[in-house]
Amino acid sequence: MRVGFIGLGVMGAPMALNLTRKFPLTVWNRSPGKYPLLRQAGASIAQTPAHVLQASDIIFIMLFNAPAIKSIISHDFKQALTGKILVNTSSIPAEFSESLAREVHEAGGDYIEMPVSGSKVPAEQGQLVGMIAGDPGTAERIKEYVKPLTRAAVYCGPIGSGLKSKYAVNTLLVTLTVGLSESMNLAQAQGLDLSAFRKVLDACPMASAYSKIKLEKILNNDWEPQAGLRDCYNSTQLIISAATSAGIQSPLMDVCGQLYLEALEAGLGDEDMIAVLKVIGKPNVQ
Repeated sequence: MRVGFIGLGVMGAPMALNLTRKFPLTVWNRSPGKYPLLRQAGASIAQTPAHVLQASDIIFIMLFNAPAIKSIISHDFKQALTGKILVNTSSIPAEFSESLAREVHEAGGDYIEMPVSGSKVPAEQGQLVGMIAGDPGTAERIKEYVKPLTRAAVYCGPIGSGLKSKYAVNTLLVTLTVGLSESMNLAQAQGLDLSAFRKVLDACPMASAYSKIKLEKILNNDWEPQAGLRDCYNSTQLIISAATSAGIQSPLMDVCGQLYLEALEAGLGDEDMIAVLKVIGKPNVQ
């Protein structure tokens, strides 16, 4: 099948590049900055999202949030959905995904939900973890087209299940990021040799590929986003909302959400999510 990709941000661009190596690809992005890279890799550039659908059989979407997805669903977009498979990889409310699925089905298309776990480096390496939800038969049909993007693609159940899995996964991710930031800030405030302290953390059982990447960024003052702080704040709000809907408390996420809001208001939205340590480390004024 011909493949399309809508949304060439931090995650979308490397995902699209991986697909170009296996399939004919047509892409669209709100701003044209990523087009030369994709064109050089062999992708075709569409003038509108609807044109992506018209040129493709299976279409991946990786946009920032639900309003961004709503903004591309024009009359022409709906008309082009007939017989197509729309795969949403964006992090959005499960309720919106369910309504989007109904809209796609009413237009004669199929819809799969596949949010992904991983940041820029796993996206570049095709090592994301996909959480698939929707019709099992349709999920089976897209299996070969998901392989260039993921090291694992797990079927989670009906529409909504993939996103709910992502909220639970990101609960661990966000709290780990904030915990690592607070740990490094305390080490620095106590005057420790941070290179030596990093070796201690790397040798501890809590160490992971993720913690090692983020420690590298901290010690190099590298705030280029692998997963953007603005995206992380958006994730905290989705998690808090999901917890409320499920009737449970989310005390750690409430704190993390407030810290990420402070970081966003401090102008750190375009930096990596680990930049939250800049607001965690503020002096304690009595």
